[in-house]
Amino acid sequence: MKKNRIAIIGTVGIPAKYGGFETLTEQLVSNLSDEFDFTVYCSKKKYSKEERISHYKGAKLEYINLEANGVQSILYDCISILKSLKNNDILLILGVAGAFMLPFIKLFTNKKIIISIDGIEWKRDKWSFFAKFYLFWAEKMAVKYSHFDISDNESIQDYTAMRYETLSKVIEYGADHTLQVKPNQTDYLKYTFLNGNYAVKVCRIEPENNIHVVLNAFSLNSNTNLVVIGNWENNEYGKSLKIKYSAFKNIFLYDPIYDQREIDLIRGNATFYVHGHSAGGTNPSLVEAMFLGLPVVSFNVSYNKTTTENKALYFSNELELTKIIQNVTKNDLKTLGLKMKSIADRRYKWEIIAEKYKQLFIEVRFAGKKTSLNNPFSVIKNDTLDELNLSHLKYTNTFYEKR
Repeated sequence: MKKNRIAIIGTVGIPAKYGGFETLTEQLVSNLSDEFDFTVYCSKKKYSKEERISHYKGAKLEYINLEANGVQSILYDCISILKSLKNNDILLILGVAGAFMLPFIKLFTNKKIIISIDGIEWKRDKWSFFAKFYLFWAEKMAVKYSHFDISDNESIQDYTAMRYETLSKVIEYGADHTLQVKPNQTDYLKYTFLNGNYAVKVCRIEPENNIHVVLNAFSLNSNTNLVVIGNWENNEYGKSLKIKYSAFKNIFLYDPIYDQREIDLIRGNATFYVHGHSAGGTNPSLVEAMFLGLPVVSFNVSYNKTTTENKALYFSNELELTKIIQNVTKNDLKTLGLKMKSIADRRYKWEIIAEKYKQLFIEVRFAGKKTSLNNPFSVIKNDTLDELNLSHLKYTNTFYEKR
């Protein structure tokens, strides 16, 4: 039987060495290459000549001579989409940068389109007004002209249901690629904070991740160590924070770490994880921390609460975070860590995620026009939502509001 041919578009590429979409792509290829023929489009800028292999774990790799992120991502995705049309049946597009092409693809080809809108990208503070406007419009194109759109979090599904009156597919991220690492003597010498208690945060250094709030709270609580790993040199926001907070003895700031053992050594031995994201969906670093069994202290927005099933500790500002740091007990943290691990074991394993994508790849072959919900919150009754396992749609708070 001929395999369906699937193009994966919108990532830096594989082998994964960047972020969530790249890890997702590698896991899909690892788990599903026996059943589907994958072509993954990769950024030539991010792989040296020696690293540019033609195939990886059964997937064909094609390289585009552009950056996969920032402004160039629009052209990068567009070129990838055009190249994919020749030899692929299904286009899995991660992110909305190239979404303006979708009406033409849908009108003039018989290709099936699945797109992940990647949280609410236009809300991110890092974008200029014009970039936010484009991403806002591109999101609409992505939802309207794809055969299926993916939300990585039920709260993002709420948002797309309210704004576009369609029901997206919820598929989260996996986290069981993380490693439980016991420190050795060399580790203790390299990272002195491993000898005591510390909080950890891993993220891109951007304002909507509330790095400034977290750093200031810990600078005022010098008895608790904090380790933050991120791309400090990527913008003025990060550079200024690094200069300001490097002087604090209880704060340790590191550039991105891509070695799996190294990053999991630091994360997995922390006392708790601080998650400051205020825009997005199911964040990979959060579910990875949960799988490692870390207690989670998270910024108080709906999709973070959805990811942690409303069982983490939450803060909305520096004062609330400070109170948590000062008042949380060892027993509180132990109980919380067990809860986070239990949720991750049940929801955030790659075997589960890959199976959801497999079913979607099968289903999309027969997809036609999307069915409108026609104002889901007034037409669909609450008991019907319960039967469909969509009870979260009862709550009409938008994605950025507290619940």
